[in-house]
Amino acid sequence: MSNTPPTLILASQSAYRRELLSRLCEDFQACPAGIDETPLSGENPAELAARLAAGKAGKIARDHPDALIVGSDQVAALGDRPLGKPGTPEKAAAQLADCSGNAVVFYTAVSVLCLNSGFSAAHTDITRVRFRQLTAAEIDAYLKLDEPWDCAGSFKSEAHGSLLFEAIENTDPTGLIGLPLIWLGNCLREAGLDPLLNRG
Repeated sequence: MSNTPPTLILASQSAYRRELLSRLCEDFQACPAGIDETPLSGENPAELAARLAAGKAGKIARDHPDALIVGSDQVAALGDRPLGKPGTPEKAAAQLADCSGNAVVFYTAVSVLCLNSGFSAAHTDITRVRFRQLTAAEIDAYLKLDEPWDCAGSFKSEAHGSLLFEAIENTDPTGLIGLPLIWLGNCLREAGLDPLLNRG
């Protein structure tokens, strides 16, 4: 059996996930999967995130059967309502107004797959963000600071987003950003690519 670690591919175009994965492994490729992310009828946010993560990994794995593929997706939900990326300042302001005084749950799913070795693992990290009561002036001031148009929930926890919260409840802070590194590091080690021993 070869001791050469497998090639690692991130099935994502997300700059956030690329930065996170680079904390574990310096040598990896990023190949956007480009799958349809439309929710299925009756699908809850956790199921949606898990299905999309698996779909991304599976699509890239078909073209790279020897590689170790990491697919991930995150769905934020206010109650049963998914919160997408706002895209515009107006939608971000409305989203934060809805979140004010409420808890938003982030489901960050990861699927790790290598077709030729038969390795497969999946995990969904859950983070609960409790927002304090926000005024319209505070929302406007925050949006000017972080411009979180590409972030579900309309905030960046790694920047000034903490100014909006009462608490963040999770087991892995990187899960909220987009890729739970505690679980993923252990998973890669199990798959034959130890992040501590395979640098560069």
